Amino acid sequence: MGQETPDILPLLERIAVALEHQTGRSTSSFDLSAASAFIWQTEPDRLEPVHQINRLPLNLLKGIDRVRDILSENTVRFANGLPANNALLWGARGAGKSSLVKAVHGDVQSGSEKALKLIEIHREDIGSLPRLMKVLRPEPHQCIIFCDDLSFDHDDTTYKSLKAVLEGGIEGRPDNVIFYATSNRRHLIPRHMMDNERSTAINPSEAVEEKVSLSDRFGLWLGFHNCNQDDYLAMIDAYMDHFGLKADKTSVHADAIEWSATRGARSGRVAWQFIQDLAGRLGQTLSS
Repeated sequence: MGQETPDILPLLERIAVALEHQTGRSTSSFDLSAASAFIWQTEPDRLEPVHQINRLPLNLLKGIDRVRDILSENTVRFANGLPANNALLWGARGAGKSSLVKAVHGDVQSGSEKALKLIEIHREDIGSLPRLMKVLRPEPHQCIIFCDDLSFDHDDTTYKSLKAVLEGGIEGRPDNVIFYATSNRRHLIPRHMMDNERSTAINPSEAVEEKVSLSDRFGLWLGFHNCNQDDYLAMIDAYMDHFGLKADKTSVHADAIEWSATRGARSGRVAWQFIQDLAGRLGQTLSS
């Protein structure tokens, strides 16, 4: 019997972890002073520090001036302990939604007396949001919870956890927490699913109201669209100046326009991909 005991230990550990999740407790430590950004991980619950954030300076994000200013002002108010809104950044792929969130965090954090933390939560972990809130509620830091590429499919019920956290729960959102999300969909569920539920439901309007109302929990809806050619070339010029790429800009502009034509779009992502290609051809590194 004594020889079988070690084999039981892994099972007991898994049972302990499961019980911790059910009761909202975790043996993991949550030290928010370890970094300015973290990734929320589950099984077991923990905050993994990110010491080098993959982001660009705010002044390199071109063609999104209006949404940049709105999100920056909202974030400054939040960092200073004033009322601020949750934000949904929606629209075209590669238009700079997630880049803006990370850049605004860096810009506001550097100019604020209080520490502003950025915590990324993966889409598949949205159901664990209530546990994350319990961790953050007693913290002295202001925390932005960030979910990139958020959307929900037809049978996905984890959106209920997000709704409760944003406004509807009995505890409400902690004063030191705000939620920023990016999505390609304005209403977070595909239009064809909304239409399908309307057509098959006894009460069509109520069939989709619960899911559509999720977007209403975001006080800010910031739309992103494919940029025009002038803004696209302004991005190219800004990248070249920032990284010190030495090349004739007239020739570079012609190449950049051809590059965007082969991809069928002009966006911040396409501009960045072109710059990486240009730097490689020039034999230069992308270090500011």
